[in-house]
Amino acid sequence: MDALKETNFEFLGQTGFYRGKVRDVYYFGNKLAIVATDRISAFDVVLPRAIPYKGQVLNQIAAYHLKATSDIVPNWVLNQPDPNVAIGHFCEPFKVEMVIRGYLAGHAWRVYQSGERLLCGVTLPEGLKENDRLPEPIITPSTKADQGHDEDISREEIIRQGIVSEADYVQLESYTRALFKRGTDLGTKQGLILVDTKYEFGKLDGQIYLIDEIHTPDSSRYFYAEGYEARQNNNEPQKQLSKEFVRQWLIENNFQGKDGQQIPEMTDEKVLEISERYLELYHNVTGQKFVKTGYQGILERIEKSIKENIF
Repeated sequence: MDALKETNFEFLGQTGFYRGKVRDVYYFGNKLAIVATDRISAFDVVLPRAIPYKGQVLNQIAAYHLKATSDIVPNWVLNQPDPNVAIGHFCEPFKVEMVIRGYLAGHAWRVYQSGERLLCGVTLPEGLKENDRLPEPIITPSTKADQGHDEDISREEIIRQGIVSEADYVQLESYTRALFKRGTDLGTKQGLILVDTKYEFGKLDGQIYLIDEIHTPDSSRYFYAEGYEARQNNNEPQKQLSKEFVRQWLIENNFQGKDGQQIPEMTDEKVLEISERYLELYHNVTGQKFVKTGYQGILERIEKSIKENIF
């Protein structure tokens, strides 16, 4: 199956390159070009096979939501000249991810299920079950690791360690809550519940910017609103749109990114299933039809789009 696993361009005027778990980043002084590849990661590990159209889905969902939230906080994007490419400001990133949760799901549920009631300095109430709505959204930050696993951290520790100044952190919290409310409202219009998500921020010339993707299946979890209450009352799993189904498949096959664990084989059928779930999410999140750009000459197309739009 065709997929975009990586790029290896060398541009005139390029000042740096960084390969993340999913994105290839090309630096040009105070600007950068980000290529959303089809790589997929889970438990902070890049899985061996790329997922067709995943990069295009992520880039275009992020574009949709960045535009829809630009009145709340300025974002880094200047131009998106290709379905897999975004060009924008190079901001100095804050070394934390602002995770916000409206429901007890995923990592938060796994912590809660283990008996812990304190998550990132936030005390969780007793008597909750998986996927219950929380009394109010909670912010549970994590450190942004250059290598390896991100780690949970409290607001107090972030400020105490000087990772983010108190004044900046207060602003990040305010932006996070406002973005989550907007994302929740947009999801509601599509019959979706925004369960949890993460935001990343950076600074340029003293101004805080929203950076990276937002409200995509890689950074967010959605439930279908229809039937949510009935499924909770019957102790049934929620029908969801997120990358959690990939994590669950890995867990069922004895992989959680720990030392010595073997990534299970990703068959063509599994890769296709994951791809189709991403396409489903695009349509359900944006309400728009996904148009496959195709892989014929994709590297030449991406390279040309960056050359023509970076300066």
